[in-house]
Amino acid sequence: MCRVTPSSPTDAPSFTDLLGIEELDENLFRGHCHAGAPLRAFGGQVAAQALTSAGRTVEPARRVHSLHGYFLRPGDPRRPIVYQVDRARDGNSYATRRVTALQRGEAIFTMSASFKRPESAGDRQRTMPPVPGPEELPDPYPAWQRDAPEEYEQSAIFRALRMRFVPAGAPGLPPELPGVPQQFVWLRTDAGLPADDPLLQVCALTYLSDLTLASTTALHLQPHRVHRVAESRVALASLDHAMWFHRPFRADEWLLFAQRSPSASDGRGLAMGEFYDRDGTLVASAVQETLLRELRPRVPGAPKSA
Repeated sequence: MCRVTPSSPTDAPSFTDLLGIEELDENLFRGHCHAGAPLRAFGGQVAAQALTSAGRTVEPARRVHSLHGYFLRPGDPRRPIVYQVDRARDGNSYATRRVTALQRGEAIFTMSASFKRPESAGDRQRTMPPVPGPEELPDPYPAWQRDAPEEYEQSAIFRALRMRFVPAGAPGLPPELPGVPQQFVWLRTDAGLPADDPLLQVCALTYLSDLTLASTTALHLQPHRVHRVAESRVALASLDHAMWFHRPFRADEWLLFAQRSPSASDGRGLAMGEFYDRDGTLVASAVQETLLRELRPRVPGAPKSA
């Protein structure tokens, strides 16, 4: 779930701009992140910029294969974020980086990322569900623009990426197991990305992966929606985020994000997802734990909670 502010229709950044960072010194970078909720930096962009920072310190021959991140404090979208990279290890095949994202001297996000040299090995994968393709599904943007025009015009995200939601009950969907809500979303960046920059493709998918995982944990409480977060019946916030990148892909081409939530308890929800390309190749997996609290209407005259 995401609501992005602010940006005018004439100065909306490209997707490459959303991931852009500035090198300040060796192992030190700076970026700016838009809001994902009022006055809170969008976690997917923070994670993507942290991964970009880590990748800038690794030789291009090594490709990122996994990341594990923790969201420690809300980021302020009005202030820059400094990314400090620790070159933890450079082995013969694998390299490890630790990144700390800082604002006002405090850590707001930490990430460990692992990179490796490609090698030949056996190959197997889970089969992609035969869901309708993105061309067969309606574009949700006109409805969002109609229902929330002011928010739509302020949101850079609507001009930086494309989404198509597979409706529940669509042909080809696997049956929903009891207690395991699921959703399927096609995603891609709106504009093309450089084909010779695999790190940018991976960082773009890191950004995209945080758009709908949290909402999957809340499907038993309310239908998924990207806009009008203020009217939501639940409070959602990413606690941690992990990804594994299995095979090469392009984030500027349609990818199916097949998501499910096997557990919700103790004010937390767990969501898992797999990304498939148009050929049915499993290219990446993601897991996220989310703060999940149902918002109850305040009784008139009742004292406000602390």
